[in-house]
Amino acid sequence: MVHKIIFGSSRDMKELEDDSVHLVVTSPPYFNAPFDYPDLFESYESFLELMREVAQELKRVLAKGRIVAYVCDDMLVDGRRYPIVADLIKIFIELGFKYRDRITWVKPEGYIRTSRRSGVLIQHPYPMYYYPDNIQESILVFQNGDFDYKSVSKEMKEESKIDLEQTQREKWYLNVWNITNVLPVGNRLEKGIAAFPEEIPNRLIRLFSYKGETVLDPFMGSGTTLKVAVELGRECVGYEIDQELLEVVQQKLGVTQERGFDPLSEYEIVIRDDARRLRTELQRRVGRRQEHE
Repeated sequence: MVHKIIFGSSRDMKELEDDSVHLVVTSPPYFNAPFDYPDLFESYESFLELMREVAQELKRVLAKGRIVAYVCDDMLVDGRRYPIVADLIKIFIELGFKYRDRITWVKPEGYIRTSRRSGVLIQHPYPMYYYPDNIQESILVFQNGDFDYKSVSKEMKEESKIDLEQTQREKWYLNVWNITNVLPVGNRLEKGIAAFPEEIPNRLIRLFSYKGETVLDPFMGSGTTLKVAVELGRECVGYEIDQELLEVVQQKLGVTQERGFDPLSEYEIVIRDDARRLRTELQRRVGRRQEHE
């Protein structure tokens, strides 16, 4: 298998042919999140423009009947809430995708501290002072038309068979998934990166793709989706605008520019002219915000 890591904007996925991808699993950048992506976008409209252009490319590269899964959430920035979930659903529907499902990812309550937001009610225990803390995100599931189940051979189905005992025990059949988030410990590889836990792509890849197929992450980040895809016997492609994440991705995947997990897996790493260097500046902005907290 040859896996592709491309540093450049996923607005243009020219490295991919039409109908060549079988599953998309990703989490787009949280719009101007104060402690992850402060002021990354000039405006909410520019964020939505990026989401639409990437979705258009996904429509082109995704095979008929296949799935796009977006891990996302509405954003609260400077006291204003932005309806990202609703707007992403609208964008994908307008581009011709079927809105198949919405799964709620719930994080453990014990890992969420009482914030200044929910603390308002403690200070003012009266009506109209209620602001809840958020312990959930949405996993939006879109489908590129109807899937031809007869197009998959019996052998491929058996090779990719889902463990029903596990799905029942861990309650995958519900549209609420209780999964621990990536905790902000000081020595984690994804420090300063809004990474999702491996359990999310693990479930989605096993539920919506067959072994040997291609999984794409257009907002690769630290490479979590790619790592899990390779471990599950899928080919993978990742796009990431921030060239400064190259070393982090290589560490997570255990690769050099020549080799992957084993001699049968190779990685092609491409750094395009439109790649940027963002991480240092974003962490500097976060530091300034924390100083004023």
